Amino acid sequence: MSDFSQEEKVAIAAVKRASILTSSVFEKLVKNETLVKGDKSPVTVGDFAAQAVISTILHNAFPNDPIVGEEDASDLRVESGKAMKDRIVALANEALTAPLTQGEDPAWGVGPGKERTADQILEAIDRGNYPGGSTGRMWTIDPIDGTKGFLRGEQYAVCVSLIVDAKVQVGVIGCPNLPVDPAEPSKGVGCIFTAVRGKGARQIAFSSSSPGADGATISLSIPQTLELKDLSFLESVEAAHSSHSFNDRVAAILNVQQPPTRMDSQAKYACLARGQGGAYLRMPTGVGYKEKIWDHAPGEILVTEAGGIVTDSRGEPLNFGLGRTLGENYGVIAAAKTIHGEILAAVQKAQNEAKAKV
Repeated sequence: MSDFSQEEKVAIAAVKRASILTSSVFEKLVKNETLVKGDKSPVTVGDFAAQAVISTILHNAFPNDPIVGEEDASDLRVESGKAMKDRIVALANEALTAPLTQGEDPAWGVGPGKERTADQILEAIDRGNYPGGSTGRMWTIDPIDGTKGFLRGEQYAVCVSLIVDAKVQVGVIGCPNLPVDPAEPSKGVGCIFTAVRGKGARQIAFSSSSPGADGATISLSIPQTLELKDLSFLESVEAAHSSHSFNDRVAAILNVQQPPTRMDSQAKYACLARGQGGAYLRMPTGVGYKEKIWDHAPGEILVTEAGGIVTDSRGEPLNFGLGRTLGENYGVIAAAKTIHGEILAAVQKAQNEAKAKV
């Protein structure tokens, strides 16, 4: 049985390179407004290039593992997509050929001289078309989670997970804009959050020369002593993604006195894992939408390994074996073990009240 240490090492390297790429895309293409308009939007080139980088590294390290990714390259294979394709190929190769850092292996397809052809980059993107399933190994990639946060220069995340037989075993989340220490903003921004099933969760600063550098890596643990009144629900910025009004009702039931903390992406899971907020709620805003597995798999293991519980609104574990989605949308509740049950009960009470009004 694998201890998944090599998988974690590869995933961290992939997420770090992709995170540097996305930060570069924002600085060059958003701030200078050179490729913001039309189909050449920076989030699009960043998404495609980041997925190509991560997919290339994962495929070189684990050639037999399928990948579930958010993007596909069909629009880049037609003549009208040539200009964007060329930019994506250039961005991906810039990231792939950057100098090796400590612990990286050129066999992963990284380092000087590791350029890929345009066809190889498109193949890497399309490798994410795996339909998912309940058996075997598969990786998930969310190259830029939190599009609007990315475009605002706020929170977004680069996310990778390894799922084995429908259970998440490794999760890595890169947060280029998240403060390394929320209590001391002067320490800068940019960190990677990583977890392996049964081995705990860690935060690694981007600025560290290597994951083992002194002071660069900290173990994560969700405080189990937080009182309900002191909670600050972590929730999406966009009300279209999660029902703010429903969360407000849950807060009222629990007598939560703190305002919610709103940010885009799986950075919310990362903040919860290091003790911020106390709970993450993502409840459905409508019928028919299905959550994607890449939006929750890395966060689920990160919070679990930091001492939390992640379930849907029925109290059931999230099911990552249904394909590319989580199936019927029952919402997501993540919190410390000591308060998850009370939050779940409040969610179910609010749901019953809403049904009674219909």
